[in-house]
Amino acid sequence: MSFSIQQAAKDARKASTAIAALSGEQKRKLLMAISKHLVAQTDNILDANSLDLEHAREHGLDAAMTDRLTLTKQRVMDIANAVSDIAGQADPVGQISNMRAMPSGIQVGKIRIPLGVIAMIYESRPNVTVDAAALCLKAGNAVILRGGKEALHSNLALAACLHHVLKEHDLDPAIVTVIPDPDRGILKTLLTLKQDIDLVIPRGGEGLIEYVTDHSRIPVIQHYKGVCHLYVDSSADEEMALAILENGKTQRVGVCNALETCLVHKDRAATFLPKVASLFEQYEVTTHACGQSIEYFNGALEATDVDWHAEYLALEIAIKVVDCYDDAVSHIRAYGSGHTEVIVTEQYATAQRFIRDIQSAVVMVNASSRFSDGGELGLGAEIGISTSKLHAYGPMGADSLTTEKFVVLGQGEVRR
Repeated sequence: MSFSIQQAAKDARKASTAIAALSGEQKRKLLMAISKHLVAQTDNILDANSLDLEHAREHGLDAAMTDRLTLTKQRVMDIANAVSDIAGQADPVGQISNMRAMPSGIQVGKIRIPLGVIAMIYESRPNVTVDAAALCLKAGNAVILRGGKEALHSNLALAACLHHVLKEHDLDPAIVTVIPDPDRGILKTLLTLKQDIDLVIPRGGEGLIEYVTDHSRIPVIQHYKGVCHLYVDSSADEEMALAILENGKTQRVGVCNALETCLVHKDRAATFLPKVASLFEQYEVTTHACGQSIEYFNGALEATDVDWHAEYLALEIAIKVVDCYDDAVSHIRAYGSGHTEVIVTEQYATAQRFIRDIQSAVVMVNASSRFSDGGELGLGAEIGISTSKLHAYGPMGADSLTTEKFVVLGQGEVRR
């Protein structure tokens, strides 16, 4: 039987009322059951993932995408642990805030409620299938998941786990819908279904996000590319800066919180850049260097304006020497993508200026950009990292998948 996205969206809308009605304890038990079942089904999940990896090899998928696609026993365990973490968090739904008495005698406050039906559109990362589903369930939402064709077997195996547990808890499997057909036409139709879908979140390459943004008739929260900067200030501890650079650039290159540009204060260039050059030789990092830094690197390429915009997602980085703090901030403002920026400095006042001056979603002082992640920031997992300054900015957890409605309590008051 052919898949109908119109019917799937209607089914999700209908099913959303059931998940919205669950208590915090019921949702906790549901998520804990999902966590346990994922572990129990590890072998089946990895078998499905191996089919996707074989397809990726046959079609020459690049290293960054292949890394995102790959599941291991540890990664499945990490996914299950993330679900468990989400289960243990406070329920955002039903929280009341700002209740206050008005001169008229009424009491006015706000209560947090689910958004309804969320469509998640993403590439390569099968972990997003579970992370997004778990966060939506925690927030009382139904979710429609459209992954890329490169991860189809993995996503369907994970969907089977989710549906098994939903059925065990007498819940409609349409609460979590994984689209089984990667046809682009289905995506285009999905983006028109504003009567049944409340929010679209794209997560993937710049082309995907631009396509969704351009074609959607539904509100979109964008997760644009991560052009993340490290600024090494004149007062920086060089060993700390080197460790943060190593972790941010080399630990896992194909992720949006990896470092793509390193800015170095001119007073640190002569002592710090030789250490960087040695580090990059060890990891075989391709370097695009400005005129003031290129002499420190063997075989470096001369950086152009294209490099300052680049999200390499590879063992590749742009290096620039700046004359002062203000030049570093100006560069980040000009070329940053609003994702994550890092400063290494020993000056408290400079750190505070950086926090005020940089308006990216995550601003870090003396810590690796790799911490810009929902799990590391206490959200359990993330459905994405919003670079749109809407109700959610930065890593989005369950709270970001809710909204608020006004509640008015009275004793017969009428407006005069």
